Amino acid sequence: MTSFTFLHVEYLLQAAVWTIVLSLIAFVCGGAGGFVIALGRVSKSATLRSIASWYIQIVQGIPLLVVLFVTYFGLAIAGFKLSPLVAAGISFAVYCAAFLGEIWRGCIEAVPKTQWEASECLGFNRFEQLQKVILPQAFKIAIPPTVGFMVQIVKNTSLASVIGFVDLSRAGQIINNSTFQPFTVFGCVALIYFCLCYPLSALSKHFERKLNVSNR
Repeated sequence: MTSFTFLHVEYLLQAAVWTIVLSLIAFVCGGAGGFVIALGRVSKSATLRSIASWYIQIVQGIPLLVVLFVTYFGLAIAGFKLSPLVAAGISFAVYCAAFLGEIWRGCIEAVPKTQWEASECLGFNRFEQLQKVILPQAFKIAIPPTVGFMVQIVKNTSLASVIGFVDLSRAGQIINNSTFQPFTVFGCVALIYFCLCYPLSALSKHFERKLNVSNR
């Protein structure tokens, strides 16, 4: 049994970098997919709306842990051997796309109907309506819930440890197995998570207050 040292803290910080990397992959790739899903949900096409709706319902109805297992172990059985980072990135992107798509759909529909009618009177087609009138307004509305969801993503990356991805939580488990000092180790892990998540939470509250003030 070894003592908890600065080298262990350094190892945790290195693992925290991979937690950030996975969070960014999840948000960027999931955000791209979520944007497509959101546009599908507000499309004039009933088929696109149905496809987007079914995607959201299926993904939101499956635990993220199961998605990770299916992506990593299921694809391996099918002959597609993925690294833990790639498998985790795909799983989180699929997961984030469903939730961000629904969040952004609500933000788009929160734009007053009169804005749609006014842009239609100006002769804008559907693409021009979204690009020039609706999406800029929906973007402001979407900032607080989107930043808040990012906090959940950072914390949920701890689930990726089940497929061998060494994130902050997994690094804490590895260190604890050698030091047997759970309060010290996981206290440090919790502190690092707090340092990662608190700025995002504060940013979300800031945007929410700013949006409410502007609405008033």
